[in-house]
Amino acid sequence: MAPAIPASMDRPHFIGIGGAGMSGIAKILAQRGAQVAGSDAKDSATAQALRALGVTVHLGHAAGHLAEDATSVVVSSAIRPDNPELAAAQERGIPVVHRSDALASLMEGLRPIAVAGTHGKTTTTSMLAVSLGALGLKPSYAIGGDLDAPGSNAEHGAGEIFVAEADESDRSFHKYAPEVAIILNVELDHHANYASMDEIYESFETFVGRIRPGGTLVIAADQPGARELTERISGRHDIEVVTYGESADADVRILKVNPRGLTSDVTVTLTSGKILTFTVSVPGRHYAHNAVAALAAGVALGLPPHNLASALGKYTGVKRRLQLKGKAAGVQVIDSYAHHPTEMTADLEAIRGAAEGSRVLVVFQPHLFSRTQELGTEMGQALALADASVVLDIYPAREDPIPGVTSTLIIDAARAAGADVTPESDQAAVPDLIAGMAKPGDLVLTMGAGDVTDLGPAILSRLGS
Repeated sequence: MAPAIPASMDRPHFIGIGGAGMSGIAKILAQRGAQVAGSDAKDSATAQALRALGVTVHLGHAAGHLAEDATSVVVSSAIRPDNPELAAAQERGIPVVHRSDALASLMEGLRPIAVAGTHGKTTTTSMLAVSLGALGLKPSYAIGGDLDAPGSNAEHGAGEIFVAEADESDRSFHKYAPEVAIILNVELDHHANYASMDEIYESFETFVGRIRPGGTLVIAADQPGARELTERISGRHDIEVVTYGESADADVRILKVNPRGLTSDVTVTLTSGKILTFTVSVPGRHYAHNAVAALAAGVALGLPPHNLASALGKYTGVKRRLQLKGKAAGVQVIDSYAHHPTEMTADLEAIRGAAEGSRVLVVFQPHLFSRTQELGTEMGQALALADASVVLDIYPAREDPIPGVTSTLIIDAARAAGADVTPESDQAAVPDLIAGMAKPGDLVLTMGAGDVTDLGPAILSRLGS
């Protein structure tokens, strides 16, 4: 039986309903029987998938889109105060609910697993959703990316487990009360919201403080920020802390990651002392670590480790996480959401390992002026792992430009690190540029969190012609 819909969520209106986080919550509410409506700047496959569920999706933003009988207006941190629908809600006294509060209300009465960390959240949440589904447990889930088809980023399941991506960027993960929490890594990012690593640690400590008494924290043993956080929360005795990784002191220890092209075999020692080997169907050591975190979380919920390990092998990736877009003229085109230097390095190392001697070409689009200002040098250094790169202009997303902050910061750092880099401001010119560079056997990676993902099909088309 579906959990009850909170009264304020009976007829909600979502501003920016096409976004990854917003659309997932809207979908679950619609599947539970709510009358859902919303608006987005432009039409999309996600909007069309919501309409197929009976959701009303308006294009553009106007006060008239807000229905007379709306019981709440749901917003994310990306919605600006002058949005006409938000202003209309405030004028009419309609409750304004943050996305994280809406998601928290969906988890009530269930057994939540919340997946947090600076990188890897979407992949790890997806691994859990797919593997629990393969075991017939019918989980509910809300992920920051699509598993396969548009709109597959969320599902209302009949089971008792709810798997959710827990976003630290705006501190919204403080709203959840998980039975099991995963923390994959702790690094400085989201510079518009966090001024220092101390603020990041405090934020993650608050998240750990939200774990239900008797619950479990699964946390990385290898990553310095996660180890520091483990030290900081060592006084919490009403939860179990399970560490995982390759470190000798890890509770769930990774003994071996054996890469095999675009898959890996992973051998672990469980807390019980048993040794288990299973296959991860995506390339790269960091994805193997994500799978082990998912395994440890499932075991904390009481699932048999062998069954769960086998089910984890059913996960074949999520859109934009090293997703193969196609092959033309002997060249494979792969899409990566990586936009932080740590993610860029991890994905480039994974692709380099799978390339088996072939060249790796990257089309990189920096994401956010604030991130580029703080981490542009490290982004450039990461690009030195590619054989050649094309660097686009910064994708602003929700930000206004910062004087003096451009892609040149990244390009200069990449060249200083010995990288072969071509600047390109015109995205329409990229397919021709790549077609001139690529040779049969090469791998092309479109990389970034903005609209660089749209270039994959255009590059394949140009290569094919």
